[in-house]
Amino acid sequence: MYSFKNDYSEGTHERILNALIKSNLEQTEGYGEDVYTKKAVELIKERIGHEDVDIHLFVGGTQTNLTAISAFLRPHEAAIAANTGHILVHETGAIEATGHKVISIKVSDGKLRPKDIKPVLEAHTDEHMVKPKMVYISNPTEIGSIYSKNELELLSEFCRENKLILYVDGARLGSALCSEENDLELSDLGRLVDAFYIGGTKNGALMGEALVICNDFLKEDFRFHIKQKGALFAKGRLLGIQFLELFKDDLYFDLARHANAMAKLLKEEIIAAGYKFLIDSPSNQIFPILPNKLIEKLQDKYSFAIWEKFDQDSSVIRLVTSWATKEEKVLEFIEDLKKFYK
Repeated sequence: MYSFKNDYSEGTHERILNALIKSNLEQTEGYGEDVYTKKAVELIKERIGHEDVDIHLFVGGTQTNLTAISAFLRPHEAAIAANTGHILVHETGAIEATGHKVISIKVSDGKLRPKDIKPVLEAHTDEHMVKPKMVYISNPTEIGSIYSKNELELLSEFCRENKLILYVDGARLGSALCSEENDLELSDLGRLVDAFYIGGTKNGALMGEALVICNDFLKEDFRFHIKQKGALFAKGRLLGIQFLELFKDDLYFDLARHANAMAKLLKEEIIAAGYKFLIDSPSNQIFPILPNKLIEKLQDKYSFAIWEKFDQDSSVIRLVTSWATKEEKVLEFIEDLKKFYK
């Protein structure tokens, strides 16, 4: 059974594993005050091109979102998300559990635009309802689409005009930035958004996300919030070492490019076999529409998610490739896809 179910089935890149082993018996400061974390933070700042950002390392994405969003919002304020947004669908109500409503907007491609958000602001007019304060987006989105530079610039301008916090979930940010259709740079995020995170768990790290806070207003006392939410990791150097390895050269981006290349190969071959897709995703998640009988046969050898029912005889599946996906397994999947249904 080979998995195309997610991009964290494997452990970690061997360079990271070797670095963890090599440093295993060293004694370092805790809670992110170690030399590895400090060096990793400096490297990420260099990559972003902004020295005036604050960077905090977390273990996982939901933990990052929960801590950041609950810290950034006042008790009566709410976040706005696409109907596919991770904080809305796949985080067990973590944001609502802190007292903050998540306002859902239905969109077709997973992306939010000013025209989608404006009606929400117009509908929430006074103190008898929550106050929309944050725009939450993912890049890439939960259905694999990515934001262009122009789209993010327009969204950034709209948020600033309306005093909204713009926050980017970057669980798969490497895949978005390394997409062949992408025109965004890491440095663009540093100037266009108030906060974002760089996902490591889904891009070769054992675990870890790097939250980047760009807006000075959001930085104060943030480590207090991390500790209160149980996210201040005593053995913080384990996160620092991983991000140091990922960013001391182009490893982070090389791993994302490999994942994208494997997804592109899958996509091209599935199209060649005559099948269509739910959305034209340029990242490492693809959503082909396949006959149910074919899906059943493929499930004997491969693990993947069934995303949604398409019609009586077919369904949308999600195939996710990773930094470690083997090309021979991709080609084997394609051969089986062609063989099983012909």
